[in-house]
Amino acid sequence: MDDTYDAIILGAGHNGLILQAYLARAGLATLGVERRSEAGGGLAALEDPLAPGLIHNTHAFFLRAITGMPWYRDLDLEGHGARMIEPELNVAMLTRDGGALEWWTDIDRTVASFAEFSARDARTLRRWFDEFGPVVERILIPEATSPPIPPDKRRALLERSPEGRRLLEVSALSPLEFVHREFESPVIQAGLLFFNGLREVDLRIRGFGHHIAFLLANPSKAQMSAGGSAALGRALAAAVTAAGGRIAAGAEATRILVEGGRAVGVETADGRSYRARLLVASSLNPQQTFLDLIDAEALPGTWRDKAAAFRYNLLAPLFALNLTLEAPPAYAAAARYPELARPFMTILGLDHIDRFDEIVRHHEAGTVPPTVMWGTCPTQFDASQSAGGKHAAFMWEKLPYALHGDPANWDAARDAHGAAMLDLWEDYAPGLRDSVVGSFTRSPLDIVRDFPNMAEADLLVGAFTDGQIGYRRPFEGAGDYRTCIEGLYLCGSSSHPGGNITGLPGYNAAQTIFRDLGLAGDWLPAPAAVRIAELAA
Repeated sequence: MDDTYDAIILGAGHNGLILQAYLARAGLATLGVERRSEAGGGLAALEDPLAPGLIHNTHAFFLRAITGMPWYRDLDLEGHGARMIEPELNVAMLTRDGGALEWWTDIDRTVASFAEFSARDARTLRRWFDEFGPVVERILIPEATSPPIPPDKRRALLERSPEGRRLLEVSALSPLEFVHREFESPVIQAGLLFFNGLREVDLRIRGFGHHIAFLLANPSKAQMSAGGSAALGRALAAAVTAAGGRIAAGAEATRILVEGGRAVGVETADGRSYRARLLVASSLNPQQTFLDLIDAEALPGTWRDKAAAFRYNLLAPLFALNLTLEAPPAYAAAARYPELARPFMTILGLDHIDRFDEIVRHHEAGTVPPTVMWGTCPTQFDASQSAGGKHAAFMWEKLPYALHGDPANWDAARDAHGAAMLDLWEDYAPGLRDSVVGSFTRSPLDIVRDFPNMAEADLLVGAFTDGQIGYRRPFEGAGDYRTCIEGLYLCGSSSHPGGNITGLPGYNAAQTIFRDLGLAGDWLPAPAAVRIAELAA
């Protein structure tokens, strides 16, 4: 063996880095094993080769409530160079008739925008913001920032308080049912379901109605990382190394070593072996962890079957069009709404709730739906990402991974679809095409090439259907970040509470590991069950 550590973490994406930082700060000798040449995972960006200094954000960008995440504070990420920006006009959905539905960091301004489409819907927004806020603060946030509670115990706890009973009632609905019951404007309905769709929850399935209520009541909005998304990844890596942790970039894990039923180390593609005294933690997906990296004889067949059955989101894959511009997009709707000179997230092509059924049908068929896209011009809000007066902008669109039945078809279709997206963008921002000095596209297949853990281009690394939520994520028996192999833990987006850049799977896995090892940590929160039980006191 070449090296021995207390803990080895597979994958130096943001979840793996967060777990490693907590362990390193507790005095453990840690190693992060990362296939890519740079830590950070989906917190990725690249410099424009024709405009040095201009940053293109190529993967994760819209970061929700990062400054409110406990790990952001605990790990002193601002001390390591991180800084978040939260623009006031947080989201604008532009309609074909020149209208705009706006979400602001100020709830009063958001209510006023809703009122332009429906006075009743504006009152409904205000009511849910006030009524459901305590549920978000006292139940949903504690649940997301703790290892999950077994379902039967969770329901019993929730039934003991008014907030819990309200959550159970709303959760019984599907997002579609909730939106149709509570709102009347097709534009507002579409906007609300679009945000829910970003979380990749199937809009038709009951049990997720509270996702819309959470959106309405949560004061946290979308943020961006100053210096580009990769800057947040660099801050996390700096927190690891400052605590004494080591990150082995460019090292691809090929095997998890199991001896006597215990995980004891990792082998990498370059022929090296690393020994783990206490634990191995994987932020990879279940198929990679249990099927690709563990010898079949070292894992019970039931666990292999469960890992093989893990499913990914149909609607998750993204197609991206990135532009280098002489000037930011100038939207025609700004003549009526001057604030649209600086929208953060802009949604185009979505005017009616019926578009969602159409999008789902096309994904199921592997065909391209009429374009609904969203994006921004980051350099409008952060000069450190621009250079030579140039601007970077992008638009994303949900498109099927297996285009016409085969993801390889994307290589031939990619550029033509990027041109179609530019046509639509030009419809809303006349003159945009004249400002373009460079462009490139990224397909769902490109996502898998860069991030193999995002199987089928699923950015959330696992569907939230088929029971793959909470205590049953990724599957029954592995929901508390522990596995059937002693010393082997999970810490990635395939675990509770799921994907997006939240860092909470890594944060929650750290709680489980600290308690298993008897490590002290003044950062450790009370378990969610304790916090929810207090509501009934």
